Amino acid sequence: MDQLTQLASQLGERLQALNAQVSTAESCTGGGIAEAVTRIAGSSAWFEAGFITYSNRQKTSQLGVPAELFDQVGAVSAEVVSAMTHGAQAASGARFAVAVSGVAGPGGGSAAKPVGTVCLAWADGEQLYCQCRLFTGDRQAVREQTVVAALHGLIRLTAGENPQEG
Repeated sequence: MDQLTQLASQLGERLQALNAQVSTAESCTGGGIAEAVTRIAGSSAWFEAGFITYSNRQKTSQLGVPAELFDQVGAVSAEVVSAMTHGAQAASGARFAVAVSGVAGPGGGSAAKPVGTVCLAWADGEQLYCQCRLFTGDRQAVREQTVVAALHGLIRLTAGENPQEG
């Protein structure tokens, strides 16, 4: 069993024990978190919805991200992923949510946000945690590291721990 499948299975066990659901809001991973989660048989009991909002317009339309945030802080920001997370919770009714937005490359980076910059947010009800990280490698490596970080964070959150640690 590969790492993503193991992590998704562990997340499912925790969510089932809590009788809770999770939703995802993804940009740079293009649905990779939801794909990993739905590999697990029976995930329909704990996976509520996945939103792939690649464009800023869809982040606003589907998840209610305020359009002015993109001009103020950019799509790859703690503020945007926080809004995405809350939007996923509101739209799905799931207790837990994770959101990611980043610069997977090979282009699109800047001095302030180089390729590999990814912001993640996790929520448990109203409790919200965010972090921006810099992953290394090519596009696929950045995307895979993002999915792993998102799942690890959800596992920690469902255990009552800070998802940013570990």
